[in-house]
Amino acid sequence: MDTLEIYTEATTRYFGPQRSGLVLGALLGGWHLLWAIIVAAGWGQPLIDFIFWIHFLNLVFVVEPFSLGRAIVLVLVTAAIGYFIGLAGAVL
Repeated sequence: MDTLEIYTEATTRYFGPQRSGLVLGALLGGWHLLWAIIVAAGWGQPLIDFIFWIHFLNLVFVVEPFSLGRAIVLVLVTAAIGYFIGLAGAVL
């Protein structure tokens, strides 16, 4: 069976502006939620140091102590930005 026969209009999915925004918002918010968990576990500074080391960079960034309030703001703001970028990208 030819792959073109399998790929029909019924099997394709359309991501409208709303769904695109939700998907990108969840992706960015989830990524930053993971970062907040890493910082809360105390692994933020070693991870940043390792990432800079493997990229041949010697920058001085210091990961501050975990703050639940700041973590919530981080996740909400990045999720909202992702939503609006996804929405605008789908509309355009």
